[in-house]
Amino acid sequence: MKNNSRRNAIKNITGSLVLAATLPAFSKDINDDKPKSKLMLKGNINHSVCRWCYDSTPFEELCKAAKAMGIKSIDLAGPDEWPIMKKYGLHCAMPWGAGMGIEKGFNDVANHAELFKSYEAHIPKVAAAGYDKLICFSGNRKSISDEQGLENCAIGLKMLMPIAEKYKVTLVMELLNSKVDHKDYMADHTAWGAALCEKLGSEYFKLLYDIYHMQIMEGDIIATINKYHKHIAHYHTGGVPGRNEIDERQEIFYPAVMKAIVATGFKGYVAQEFIPKDAKPLESLRKSIAICDI
Repeated sequence: MKNNSRRNAIKNITGSLVLAATLPAFSKDINDDKPKSKLMLKGNINHSVCRWCYDSTPFEELCKAAKAMGIKSIDLAGPDEWPIMKKYGLHCAMPWGAGMGIEKGFNDVANHAELFKSYEAHIPKVAAAGYDKLICFSGNRKSISDEQGLENCAIGLKMLMPIAEKYKVTLVMELLNSKVDHKDYMADHTAWGAALCEKLGSEYFKLLYDIYHMQIMEGDIIATINKYHKHIAHYHTGGVPGRNEIDERQEIFYPAVMKAIVATGFKGYVAQEFIPKDAKPLESLRKSIAICDI
């Protein structure tokens, strides 16, 4: 059921290793602003966390815990949550709140008028809040060819580029798998997304490379990042298979992936987007930060 909660959250807001043994203890009551022990982060990765993965945790508690862990941002939060994040000195590296959901995106010209209206209204709000990115989606294929979908996305997004450039807000299209979680989704391969970036030719359109999704669709994670990193503005994590904790129970070796990301010169954010399966979700989050903090 949790696998569908992100999709539902988008619909709601668009309508409204062994490493574990060596990790430092994080003894903290999330209602206490003074943790007894804090992760000593190296500063090579800007850490974020996706809010929807902790929907059972009151938002202020998540903010307090994230701040205490050294996390700088919370992803996929909307305008109603931004003031709470600011209260705790947290950034929103990947806001949302515009669009028609994952399934209805820029690949269908029938959506363009409504999408334009939504993004035109929301981009200034993102900028006014001090943020510089906004998530968007290709939409599902629905019998539209990938070639035509690419053309349609370019047409729809080009209308928004002057607004994005004016407010210095980058529209970031997420790459998702169409094999397990998002059946029929069009932007399911990095090369397709990179081709769209090239067609638009604007620094205000980039990709959100979701490591979990792209491991499922194409694998070859590090080589792909090395090849297309100039088009990538943001990263998400998740354990494969299952989209749970990113530790030794899944197949991606995240320290190596993080080293590859840093080696490209990336200065953006990496957000944890796994669904905690263990009994203590915030402890799972803390461990994921330690794993990725290379």
